[in-house]
Amino acid sequence: MMNQMVGEQSVEFENAPRIISSASVVGPKEGEGPLGGAFDLVCDEAEFGEDTWEKAESTMQKEALQTAIGKVHLKSCQIRYLFGGDLLAQLIATSFGNGDTEIPLFGLYGACSTCGESLMLSAMTVAGGYADYAAAITSSHFGSAEKEFRFPLGYGNQRPLSATWTVTGSGAFLLSARGGHVRVRGATPGKIVDMGVRDNMNMGACMAPAAQDTICQNLKDFHFRPEDYDKIITGDLGEIGRHILLDLMAEKGYDISEQHMDCGLEIYDKEKQDTHAGGSGCGCSAVVLAAMILPQIEAGIWKRVLFVPTGALLSKVSFNEGQTVPGIAHAVILEHV
Repeated sequence: MMNQMVGEQSVEFENAPRIISSASVVGPKEGEGPLGGAFDLVCDEAEFGEDTWEKAESTMQKEALQTAIGKVHLKSCQIRYLFGGDLLAQLIATSFGNGDTEIPLFGLYGACSTCGESLMLSAMTVAGGYADYAAAITSSHFGSAEKEFRFPLGYGNQRPLSATWTVTGSGAFLLSARGGHVRVRGATPGKIVDMGVRDNMNMGACMAPAAQDTICQNLKDFHFRPEDYDKIITGDLGEIGRHILLDLMAEKGYDISEQHMDCGLEIYDKEKQDTHAGGSGCGCSAVVLAAMILPQIEAGIWKRVLFVPTGALLSKVSFNEGQTVPGIAHAVILEHV
């Protein structure tokens, strides 16, 4: 097998694995947004028939994974490994949601970048010959995330205009060496970037420097220019984070304004839905990838996309102890085949 390391930080697969199936499950607010008609399942209530937010999130993951598996007429026992994570302590949405599948699980925590992390690790596993089929899954829920990181909804705290709305949703993806019309050409794992931001209500500002660092590294490692991508799509920066990213990229000599999109700006209508700076959460980039990005690539409308979910690595403990909010971003190159 040839050396698949590229540049300082990236990998390029000799035999690029394919995304052969995906699925998206969302709550009612997401279903009312611009992409509402593109999701596989929209529940009409955020509890998904459960009595806690956390159980609802597990149910979303279960539905998303089984939908993705069913689309390609596979069985759970054919999936060699599952890479999954969520925003909750001990990854309880993932572990309780997927226990019945009996698929060996790698639990991941990359905050809102988890979709990118799980995709690249699934791709590495398939490309390395360690699995015929591997799955990536992640989720978030507005109610569980607010309780985990800020205040329970019953507290009734006001959210500043810089805040993003955590997406209630789950995205699942199946990867194999063959099939499908989207290949994972390569990936650039991100580094932790900490610019000293301490505002946990401004996730865009926390994550934008990490997005800039990973995107620049990807362009350098692959000797690409921004225009070599049809789209450069970040996960959860929202309106404020997008402006910061474009400014930071310009400082490095790159203009990505024509190529750049952000999942957090695509999933909601901020004026009609009162979501302030946009969407965030593990589920944000995951459901937008499944519902909007992959169909565009599969149809050949976009030939090459850089998918860059971003994460803010904080907890209530670190924040309340006065720590900063480090960021991380993972980039995955998706191409039409």
